Amino acid sequence: MPIDGNHNGNGRGLDLSERSEQIQHQIQFLSSRDFQLWSIALLVILVLMAGFATLVAPNMVWKVQLLRTDARYFPQLFFGLISLVLLFNIYIVAQKRELNTTRKALIRELVFNERLENLSLVDPLTQLYNRRALDQMLGKEVTRANRQGTPLSIVLLDLDHFKATNENLGTRVGDELLVMASKLLRATFRGSDSVFRYGGDEFIVVMPETTETQAEQALKRLSAAVERWNAESRPQRDLSLSWGLGAHVIGSSSTDLLQTANRKMFLKKHNLVPVF
Repeated sequence: MPIDGNHNGNGRGLDLSERSEQIQHQIQFLSSRDFQLWSIALLVILVLMAGFATLVAPNMVWKVQLLRTDARYFPQLFFGLISLVLLFNIYIVAQKRELNTTRKALIRELVFNERLENLSLVDPLTQLYNRRALDQMLGKEVTRANRQGTPLSIVLLDLDHFKATNENLGTRVGDELLVMASKLLRATFRGSDSVFRYGGDEFIVVMPETTETQAEQALKRLSAAVERWNAESRPQRDLSLSWGLGAHVIGSSSTDLLQTANRKMFLKKHNLVPVF
């Protein structure tokens, strides 16, 4: 699947989400059908109780109709009650079977759709969230930061000399570096942070409730982890990352935040500002 997400991919994801909502509404409707069946069952039980009371009390006077029960009608009444019970049981069994079959089919489709939707948000190589997932999640975090006034930082990273690595050593080595970078990112940042493969050799880390100073400390840990891995693993090509840090400003958008991180990464990558 394309990691940057095209219009077709996004449209498919929206279709899956809409279909999942429709299935949930249908399942809720089936639950209401269950309630209807139980209501009918209760009504029939009340009718049967009334009929049984008539059989055991032939001289009982109905308060509403003020009529006495005639014993000559006992066989017909008994036969009618038995027929009613049989018909009711047939109806209930058929309805329950239909509801259960429909519910199972909807649940299977819902699970399948959710699996597809989850897969469409994950990059198959690095097993990180992809850009389409970033488009969905970052906007929510920015909205929450604007509403609650909490800090929010993002880090944009890319692999240095990645194109040359692919050309000189092959895409296999390039893929190995991408996978290793993703593992180091997951190991370095907190569980509450979200790591995304933004596109090609670029990654983004979204850090909710994190100030710029706190994010810089995490980047120092990442730098140390990268140096340690290069020293211990002795890869064909050392892993090297450049990054730019963007801190959210109240009232700004996710686009503003991305542009800030991208601008800072460009400056650091070209040694236009000191790199810590």
